[in-house]
Amino acid sequence: MNIRHLLRLRRWADRPPSVARMKLLAAVVAISAAIYALDHFGVWPDWASTENTRIKRYSD
Repeated sequence: MNIRHLLRLRRWADRPPSVARMKLLAAVVAISAAIYALDHFGVWPDWASTENTRIKRYSD
């Protein structure tokens, strides 16, 4: 673990975030998990998916 992560965790332990910030964090995690679940189970619409636009530079 990086020292920056440990310092940030210590700062959160010393001065915990407000209830509103924790609700925001929980909402972001829940929305991300819902999008992942929809994509994993195949019900995510095709129009919302990105296409792989990577150009192959070397042909094998």
